[in-house]
Amino acid sequence: MAVCRPMPPLVLSDVEVQQLQSIANSRSLPLSIVQRAQIVLACGAGETNTAMSKRMGLRAMTVGKWRRRYRDLGLECLHDKLRSGRLRIGGRRRVERRRARRAAAAVPPAPRCLPRAARRGGVRPQEPPPHPDQRLGEIQDSPMRAGPLRVLRCP
Repeated sequence: MAVCRPMPPLVLSDVEVQQLQSIANSRSLPLSIVQRAQIVLACGAGETNTAMSKRMGLRAMTVGKWRRRYRDLGLECLHDKLRSGRLRIGGRRRVERRRARRAAAAVPPAPRCLPRAARRGGVRPQEPPPHPDQRLGEIQDSPMRAGPLRVLRCP
């Protein structure tokens, strides 16, 4: 079995412990930041990376990364760095807004959505248009038409 180098001890002041505990017990912060604060608190308590990774269900490399970053950068390292590139837009919110706009404008659903829409709200698909031969017969049989059907051709 390979023997790893021991990690240097992480010494936390009382103020840092209080700040990390408030972050670790938060229910409104993202889970990633809460987990990072829990990792740093456990490192300050003297727990090893492997024991912590097994207890938290993380990889030992992840635990070591956050221990090292906290040692080098302090409390600011717990938050994500800004990444380059375009921000991701919407997702579920965008779909909900689009549905609300369609409902407000009373736009009929697209034809590919009709079976799903029919299951949801009882929307019935429109009747398909009549075949061209059927329409021709209706025109010939109409009382407004007196005489044979003439086909006009453009010169």
